[in-house]
Amino acid sequence: MPEQFHEIQTPSGRGTYATGNERAARCILIGLNTSQKPEEYDRSMRELKALAEAVDLEVVWSMVQNAPAVTHATYIGSGKVQELKEEIEIGDADLVIFNETLSPLQTRNLEKILDTEVLDRTGLILQIFSRRARTREARLQVESAQLKYMLPRLIGLGHKLSRQGGGSGRLSNKGAGEQQLELDRRHIEHRIAQLRRELESVDRERDVQRTRRSRSGLPRIALVGYTNAGKSTLLNALLKMNAAGGGSAMASMSQAEPAPAGGQAAAPALESKLVFEKDMLFATLDTSVRRLDLPGRMPFLLADTVGFVSQLPHDLVQAFRSTLEEVCSADLLLEVIDCSDPDHEMHRKVTDDTLREIGAGDIPRIYLYNKADLVDAETTDPFPASIPFVPEGRRDVLYLSAKKQLGLNLLLDLIDDALRGGRVSCRFLFPYDKVGLLQSLRTSSVIESEEYTADGCLVQVLCPKKDAQRLREYLT
Repeated sequence: MPEQFHEIQTPSGRGTYATGNERAARCILIGLNTSQKPEEYDRSMRELKALAEAVDLEVVWSMVQNAPAVTHATYIGSGKVQELKEEIEIGDADLVIFNETLSPLQTRNLEKILDTEVLDRTGLILQIFSRRARTREARLQVESAQLKYMLPRLIGLGHKLSRQGGGSGRLSNKGAGEQQLELDRRHIEHRIAQLRRELESVDRERDVQRTRRSRSGLPRIALVGYTNAGKSTLLNALLKMNAAGGGSAMASMSQAEPAPAGGQAAAPALESKLVFEKDMLFATLDTSVRRLDLPGRMPFLLADTVGFVSQLPHDLVQAFRSTLEEVCSADLLLEVIDCSDPDHEMHRKVTDDTLREIGAGDIPRIYLYNKADLVDAETTDPFPASIPFVPEGRRDVLYLSAKKQLGLNLLLDLIDDALRGGRVSCRFLFPYDKVGLLQSLRTSSVIESEEYTADGCLVQVLCPKKDAQRLREYLT
């Protein structure tokens, strides 16, 4: 059986790593703690390990240096650099990953001393996004962010980028088939400009789609939260419930390529609407918008969005701005939190900070503590003894399990309560020659009762205030 390979893009070129019969690519994780509490920094290093494993790297060693400041030339101190070089030899490591963003100078100096490829946290996150991107829009966004990340790191690498084959570093010398990319500043800047034009075209398409959805009068809700908190699982659970209840689960201008996630029992029509879900970091990069229209419930549009992570690269946030605008234009946010993760409060803070950064910090929110079935309530204090659970006096917090579909009805109750603020209860009498007006109400309102009389169709509805004003001549 032949070996299999995967590629990791580093600022100095492209490394090819054997991952098949021989062994997984090995990496060493390095952190520098200058001001955080040890337990807080340990959490950050655990997350870095999970990010490395997300691209199939085997972590063979990790080290944290506690120092009052960063070393300008090599980020960590010279003694630690030598210790790191010895560990690279001992562990036969292929790659060194730093927990913070390195400057171009630091990256070049470290690679020269260590004779090994060096990547920082930003570059690692970009690698994950590159692997997960499925649609054309996501690929354009990720490529734009990657090139902006690489551009300042090409300075001083011209001699390496002007030829093919060979390369430098342990990894390059022993990897088969490696090829240096023929890139220079002019080529990258030209490609970035080209990507910017293409993304502007995508932005215009999204604006048209967003305008079309706003004309429907349906409330817009966005799922937000830390990566792998269960947002896609929750969307699929609601879609399955919607289909079982006879509601409409039609896609609404989705940019995603839906992938089946619900098993063979689901109907083909539902399968095409389900989004990709998997227990891994950044399983979803593409925004998918679905309409949910359960009987007796207020219909709404629900968007699944890209997950957040601590130290999310700024260029990546900028590249995904059109995707994140779905969050900014929402009427309500459902913030999904994996409460089984011991670091979930830190994840919530990162999410809140990111929402403020993109201008969505003031949008009404419901906090959904997902995966509550995985928490040992007896050893976790305080924690509800059973789920689903809504704390007394709160209408913005719910403990639930999307995977086991526990708490979905309570969630819909909370959504109804949150959305009713912009709705009014009205009683209309539509003459039979105007009954088409009732059909227009069905798309954005809850029909509470409907009666056909001699004078026309008499309905009690919960509708948007603007519809009540528009149809005021038919009020009774």
